[in-house]
Amino acid sequence: MSRLKKLREQKNITQEELSKKSGISARTIQRIETGKEPKGYTLRALAKALEIEENELLHKESEQQKPEILADKENPREVVLINYTYLKLINLSSIPFILIPPLNIIIPFILIRTMKQKNVLTKQLISVQILWTIVAPIVFILGIFLKLGNRFTLILLILIILSNVFIILRNAIEIDKRKRLYYRLNFNMI
Repeated sequence: MSRLKKLREQKNITQEELSKKSGISARTIQRIETGKEPKGYTLRALAKALEIEENELLHKESEQQKPEILADKENPREVVLINYTYLKLINLSSIPFILIPPLNIIIPFILIRTMKQKNVLTKQLISVQILWTIVAPIVFILGIFLKLGNRFTLILLILIILSNVFIILRNAIEIDKRKRLYYRLNFNMI
C-alpha cells in the first residue's frame, strides 16, 4: 500500500475529497497511490491538504521490512543483508517445537537456509536454542535426582519450557525495538 493511500485512509477521506482539498487531479492522486513518487508542487499540495510533513509522503520502506547491510566479522569481505522481519519469524518458529527439542533447532535452521538469512544474528538465535536444548535436559535430570516428588518435577518441567518461551519472546521484542538480540552468546555454535 502506498504512503499516500495509507495516510489518506487514516484521515478517512476519498481520492475525490483529497483532490478538491489539494487542487491536485484525482487521476494524479491515483497514479501516486499506484507507485509514482509525488514531486514539487504536487508533494507540497498533498502534504498541506493532509496536514503532514512532505517527507511523510515519500515512499520509504518500513524499518521492519528494510534489510540492513552488515559485515560478517568472521569473513569481513562478505556483506550480509539482515531482514528483521525474517529474523523475527526465524526466532518465533522455535516456539511450536519447544516440547520436541531437536525441532526447535532444525526448523529455524531450515528457515535460515530457505530465506537466505545466514548472518551473525541468525547464528546467535540458533546457538541460544542449541545451548537451551543442552542445558534443559541436564537441569531436568538433576531435578529428578533430587527426589523432591512428582509435583516438583512437573513444576520444574513447566519452568524449563516457560524459560525458553520467555527467551524467544524477549528476543522478538528486542528485534522489534532495537534491531538486536537480548539473549545472545559471545560465541556461535554453528
